[in-house]
Amino acid sequence: MIIFSYVNPVRIERPDTRRAGRLDGGSEPGQHRGMRSMLLASAILFTACSSARPPAAVPLERPRGGADELDALLEAFFDESLVFNPIRATMIQDGRYDYLMTNYLSPTMRVAGLAFDRSWLDRVRRSIDRDALEGQARLSYDVFVRQREHSIAETEFPNELLPISQTFNLPSLVAQLGSGDLIQPFDTVKNYEDWLVRLDQLVVVFDQSIINMRIGVERGIVQPKIVMEKVLPQIEAHVVDDVEQSVFWRPITNMPKGFSDADRARLTAAYRQRIQHVVIPAYRRVHAYVKDEYLPHTRDTVGLWALPNGRAWYAFAVREMTTTDATPAEIHRIGLEEVARIHEEIRGVMEQVGFEGDLDAWFAHVAKDPAQVYADEAAALEAFRALQARVNARLPDLFDLAPKADYEVRPVEAYRAASASGASYVPGSPDGSRPGVFYLNTADLTRIPVYETESLSLHEASPGHHFQLSIQQEIEALPKFRRFGGYTAYVEGWGLYAESLGEELGLYTDPMQRYGQLTAELLRALRLVVDTGLHHEEWSRQRAIDYMLENSSMAEAEVVPEVDRYIADPGQALAYKMGQRAISAMRRRAEEALGDAFDIRAFHRAILVDGALPLDVLAEKMDAWVEARR
Repeated sequence: MIIFSYVNPVRIERPDTRRAGRLDGGSEPGQHRGMRSMLLASAILFTACSSARPPAAVPLERPRGGADELDALLEAFFDESLVFNPIRATMIQDGRYDYLMTNYLSPTMRVAGLAFDRSWLDRVRRSIDRDALEGQARLSYDVFVRQREHSIAETEFPNELLPISQTFNLPSLVAQLGSGDLIQPFDTVKNYEDWLVRLDQLVVVFDQSIINMRIGVERGIVQPKIVMEKVLPQIEAHVVDDVEQSVFWRPITNMPKGFSDADRARLTAAYRQRIQHVVIPAYRRVHAYVKDEYLPHTRDTVGLWALPNGRAWYAFAVREMTTTDATPAEIHRIGLEEVARIHEEIRGVMEQVGFEGDLDAWFAHVAKDPAQVYADEAAALEAFRALQARVNARLPDLFDLAPKADYEVRPVEAYRAASASGASYVPGSPDGSRPGVFYLNTADLTRIPVYETESLSLHEASPGHHFQLSIQQEIEALPKFRRFGGYTAYVEGWGLYAESLGEELGLYTDPMQRYGQLTAELLRALRLVVDTGLHHEEWSRQRAIDYMLENSSMAEAEVVPEVDRYIADPGQALAYKMGQRAISAMRRRAEEALGDAFDIRAFHRAILVDGALPLDVLAEKMDAWVEARR
């Protein structure tokens, strides 16, 4: 396999610990944080990739390339990057690397990623005259440069030493891939053989995770105890005695009927051997290490501020996730103001339904109302599937474009339900042949109350994540790094903005569903307060839990995993409200400037058609869009 000729992507390595600061080379965006975002929530999205092969030398002369040369460079960049982001390749149906997995946590790969970003940034800057670009070409140039600069800056922070949390860990992702229920194809004999090769490489990264966590212990860079306590059952679920009870056996159970008897026998034996002697022992090693060695060294503090250089680390995460220059203190203040505003709107709903009592009494009443809990999993799934049809019928009122494929509503798998969020979305295939998946966590039905049905569906499915992400990856005119990449603040901001469209789509006629929309927005405002509280204001976990319970009708079973998610993923929860505020402000400016000439469908097209952008870049683009229509 020639792609291994210039770097061994799965060799287990011990990082150099002699430096007091970061390792020599940094984590590749699109590896640790990026992989988690793209495959598990949301979203969602890679911001850069890496390779160990240096680009050709570029002469030192005034740049003179234009849009065509930029397009060629960006395509070359993206194609080369897939060798080192093979899961991404699988997700976009590029099957060339379905057998490959890089050891993305290793020093070699992180050094290669840093060199790749620096060399490509230099190459594009030297080759392209930005002043000669306009429209999409200038957007692509600016986004590309911004991403490379961010990737280089991120190497100051040792994300690779915290490779496992309950919100993202490679063992859980591998189980989803190996079950055949996510993106790994199991349609041909070659698909089955590819997975066996990839699986061998994946378990190497398991062992690299252990090595990196040991280095983290030595350097005092460890996860909070509560995070790792929640990881243990996720990993233990795959340490089974009977191979045929493993999720990795499902491809054998579901093997296509067209396979020959010889292939069926050969693959069945190979999968049995690999699961029993490679996969289960790998999960057992990780579980034993976390339980017996790592957990005693975890910390009681929960905020990023408590780690070396933690305040700078968190400030960087805030900039990354919000694509703004807002400081943690500023965002904390915005959150407090938003919570107060939304409380006033909730009081309006209380008056509408004739409730007598204060806000605390209302929250207690709603939290204990049995009518707001689905009877069982089947009832919940049926309600969301029925709503899917209603919303789809009304979407043309607000949009003049739509994705090729629809989405499916599925329950979260049992092995990850305990610490998974209440709902999430995984994109379908770019060609529309594989639908998107809207996951509902039905293990605890109090986490998806009836009154949140409409707002939750609008956010995760259509016109939220399914709608936006599907449209983006179907726009073939966009450079691939934009089609299959993006920014959390845009993606999650759009999802929350989509919730505000309920009345225009004929929803929220029931006051309780309107309350559901308000409480969903309230949650995102609470996140501004709690995330910054935990990681900047030095709040304890209990203070964060108490604050959310006191200011919402959320049940404790819903609040606790929310807070633990913010602990595990600093800054990510800020993206929703900050993004929604920005997009809503763009709409208000457009409505005020254009008056009767404002067309909501044209506005939505303008927001969506260029894919996910940094919020400041999006605002500049939309201001130009308004000016062109005056």
